[in-house]
Amino acid sequence: MRINTEQVARTLEKRLAPAWLIAGDEVLLTGEAADAVRARARADGYTGRDLFVTDRSFDWSEINAASKTLSLFAERRILEIRMPTPRPGKEGGAVLAALAADPGPDNLLLVVTTRPEKETWSSAWFKAFEQHGVFVQAQPVEIGRLPQWIAARARRLGLEFDPGAAELLAERVEGNLLAAQQEIDKLALLQRSGRVDLDAVQSAVANSARYDVFQLGEAVLAGDAARSLRILDGLRAEGVEPPLVLWAICRELRALADQRNGVAKKGYGPMAERHESLVKRAAKRTAGQAVEPWFAAAARVDRQVKGQAGPAGGNAWTTLTGLVAAIAGARLPPAALRG
Repeated sequence: MRINTEQVARTLEKRLAPAWLIAGDEVLLTGEAADAVRARARADGYTGRDLFVTDRSFDWSEINAASKTLSLFAERRILEIRMPTPRPGKEGGAVLAALAADPGPDNLLLVVTTRPEKETWSSAWFKAFEQHGVFVQAQPVEIGRLPQWIAARARRLGLEFDPGAAELLAERVEGNLLAAQQEIDKLALLQRSGRVDLDAVQSAVANSARYDVFQLGEAVLAGDAARSLRILDGLRAEGVEPPLVLWAICRELRALADQRNGVAKKGYGPMAERHESLVKRAAKRTAGQAVEPWFAAAARVDRQVKGQAGPAGGNAWTTLTGLVAAIAGARLPPAALRG
């Protein structure tokens, strides 16, 4: 069974499956889902809890042995495994597959890890959770849905956000759901009236935005020039180096060029499907535009970073700004791509 984090509560009301896999990069959502499973398990009499944190030297036989060992007090237990990455290896995969199929009559298996990788979707241990238990996918909230997500979260605490206030908070915490929840909690303490307007957000909420290069790539493909440049400025302010930004832009450029040439490659999993959809829309949006100047600008950034552009070669960040804006749909003079 596969569900998202919004469906966890309804699923738990119906039944408590014996095996749960919670995966995703959104710490807030994975944490809340795991808390909900633990709470239902405790209500059903699972009073014990054995916690295992895996690493490269982890001995998977410990979990296997623990699942077969009777508790001193004959209590029902949660066997919780936290994996920093969804790569348990051959031995770990075999243990997880076996436990997902049969964790034991007095055990509940709970595995928490990060977003599944391409090879994870076809692995035997992953399929075992889908077949015998529940796989909970913590999907990121898209930027366009973030104001609605914030407003819905706030209503749980008795707050009613004005539309402009929710949008401002979404901008301040872009890409950081944990920060968004923390700010909502703070506003719940400050706003006794329950109404949150633009002024309340401006005075109470810090700028907690955290950006990554993948968000930049998505914004560029989506044709959102304003957001693309805001993310680029944020990356620069956070100390991200130009080569990493250039890598992300070139990754999207190659995907875009492949799509336009009819040689686009299929990915795996819902994140790959979302990226594929963005690339297809970007190909339609940029149809008729030459991509060669964009690749030339990317090569210029590479030379600027390496100090090979000459005394009048320009600045890498300036060229990146022009390149990002151009791919995202802004109308720029040719000089903007020369840095």
